[in-house]
Amino acid sequence: MAIEWRLAKVMAERGMNYKMLGAATGMHPNTISKLKHNPPSRLEMKTLIQLCQALNCQPGDLLAYQPDLPTGL
Repeated sequence: MAIEWRLAKVMAERGMNYKMLGAATGMHPNTISKLKHNPPSRLEMKTLIQLCQALNCQPGDLLAYQPDLPTGL
C-alpha cells in the first residue's frame, strides 16, 4: 500500500514547467523539481495549498492511494 505522488502528471496536464510553477507558488524551481521527482515523506499544509492554488486542483489530484504499489513510492 502506498500513496502515489502525482505532481508530474498534474503539471503536464496543466502545461506547467518548473519555472512557471515556481513563479506561481513562490518556490524555487529546484524545489519544484525535487518535489516532482521525489515524493515527499512529509508535506506541509502550506506547500500543498500553494501547489493546489497554482495548479487549480484539489489535494486528491496530487495524492492517490494505490494499494498495490510497494511502500516508499
